[in-house]
Amino acid sequence: MRNPANLLNRAADNIRILAASTVENANSGHPGGAMGGADFINVLFSEYLTYDPSDPYWKGRDRFFLDPGHMSPMLYSVLTLAGKFSLNELKNFRRWDSPTTGHPELDVARGIENTSGPLGQGHVFAVGAAIAAKFLASHLQNDTYSKERIYAYISDGGIQEEISQGAGRLAGFLGLNNLIMFYDSNDIQLSTECKDVTTENTAMKYRSWNWNVINSNGNDADERRKALDEALQEKERPTLIIGKCIMGKGARKEDNSSYESNCKTHGAPLGGQAFKNTITHLGGDPENPFSIFDEVKELYAQRAQELASIVAARHEEEKTWSINYPELAAKETEWFAGQLSKNIDWEAVAITSDMSTREASRAVLAELGKKVDNMIVSSADLCNSDRTDGYLKQTHALAKNDFSGKFLQAGVSELTMACVCIGIQLHGGVTAACGTFFVFSDYMKPAVRMAALMGTPVKFIWSHDSFRVGEDGPTHEPIEQEAQIRLMEQVHNHKGQPSLIALRPADAKETVACWKLAMENTQTPSAILLTRQNIKDLPAGNDYTQVAKGGYVVYSDAQPDVVLVASGSEVSTLAQAGELLHQDGIKYRVVSVPSEGLFRQQSPDYQAEVLPAGIKRYGLTAGLPVNLQGLVGENGKIHGVTTFGFSAPYKVLDEKLGFTPQQVYAQIKEFVGK
Repeated sequence: MRNPANLLNRAADNIRILAASTVENANSGHPGGAMGGADFINVLFSEYLTYDPSDPYWKGRDRFFLDPGHMSPMLYSVLTLAGKFSLNELKNFRRWDSPTTGHPELDVARGIENTSGPLGQGHVFAVGAAIAAKFLASHLQNDTYSKERIYAYISDGGIQEEISQGAGRLAGFLGLNNLIMFYDSNDIQLSTECKDVTTENTAMKYRSWNWNVINSNGNDADERRKALDEALQEKERPTLIIGKCIMGKGARKEDNSSYESNCKTHGAPLGGQAFKNTITHLGGDPENPFSIFDEVKELYAQRAQELASIVAARHEEEKTWSINYPELAAKETEWFAGQLSKNIDWEAVAITSDMSTREASRAVLAELGKKVDNMIVSSADLCNSDRTDGYLKQTHALAKNDFSGKFLQAGVSELTMACVCIGIQLHGGVTAACGTFFVFSDYMKPAVRMAALMGTPVKFIWSHDSFRVGEDGPTHEPIEQEAQIRLMEQVHNHKGQPSLIALRPADAKETVACWKLAMENTQTPSAILLTRQNIKDLPAGNDYTQVAKGGYVVYSDAQPDVVLVASGSEVSTLAQAGELLHQDGIKYRVVSVPSEGLFRQQSPDYQAEVLPAGIKRYGLTAGLPVNLQGLVGENGKIHGVTTFGFSAPYKVLDEKLGFTPQQVYAQIKEFVGK
């Protein structure tokens, strides 16, 4: 239904009033951008966005991804008009235990599809969701996903973030015509005007990436509709709608002069008389600003009725599809339920003796490529080195007009890749994994943190996990990275779970066990840290089922003199050093801890059984000694690395840095005092 422009303007002003009032009441927040973006968000929600008012989790719904999280007052306000929030909840903006948090947090039931705050990431999640929709349409032959549209909202700041290049390039290359992004071009930033930091031709940039670019007045309802109508007709390209918006539209100063296009409205309440003047100017009551105009209530009530009719027809189409394609319908149910490991025969993974854990991971991925139909694996131009090509060899890469494959070549863009995978996961129905060298996880940390915050179970595959990268030198040798990522195991999400599971397997069989844990983990992201070099297998008879506990005993003498603790390739080194200890009559225990986070979830009795009190502990780590501090304790000894790496063959580095079995044996013997 096309509504009169004056009604749409009235609704947009209502959003402006609510947004400004929300910030004012909290005495904290960002009113200016929210007020400027009100016209677009109102037209989108009142006339275009298709969702089921009675079922927020409907699989075929359009999805809206907000990039500038500081514009939360705009999103909360329009969702209040749509019945997702109450006016009282708006009044509790930024307060303890309120659903209206400072920056939006993932809450699909409330209409919030992504956590947003760090500029740039939100619109890349949208790219991932658009890929997921294309994938589902291709693999399930369900037209509901072809009709689905992914909307994103970006700001002047977000479009400056370097990640926007990766997103723009990838979306254009893949021809994501189901992606429509609105660029709020208000020319104002937090501390400056945009002209003070850039002369970039944004339209030209996106056209060069094969986007359909539409320039328009961002505060004109008719132009908003015209642009959206054109975008919905686009068959080959994603669309960027550049809307010239007015920061703080409708705002007035204390003297009632214009407060529009002013940096001061960006990140602070309007304040005092300026706020009152603004509310009055917009047609509201400054004494009762938290109200919805009657005609706006009617507008959104009518839209709810329209949506009910639209969605009812869509549901009938989906029902017909499920009858015609019962096997695909069963798959769809499984996919959205996150049942990933159901058909995997973990015993069938083709591993060999004494192989590197990246090669073991390749073998796992080959099996997953055969058995998991709804998983997209990606690599940042390193698939033949991080060994994600094991998956690629079972399928083919996604391409424009062909989403029948299951591999995404992301190019040299680690952060973009990670955020795209998060977006794939956020959409639902598809899981995602991505690989690169562990040292380049530094590029991905902001995305890893967001995945942890949202509980999106992306699988991060990081190979070349230590100084044993060797000849590549210190630029490619992760020293501090393991400590950084393991900190995420110590940070708990709001459900009380470790926000991430970091798994560093000790040999090929542990790699298989770790991959099984990652695939079964549907609540949080998982990280798998893999070796470049070959590793001698753990002693025969090792019980790999214990890997699920995060830490377990690999070998133990009765009444050991020392407990040897490590993860990854260093466990094998300890086992070899232990054989030398026996020659001196020193009894020992070897403990593998692929995930301290999982280990700390076990009972205190189990932890004490594995790491008994009163026995000396020696830790070995190819990273910072702090990696094992919580396991070894203050009275133990940890041999680690406290410098950046060096360029040399890894066996030379082992010797120079004190990591050969003989050197480790000597260190342990001295520590034990025998």
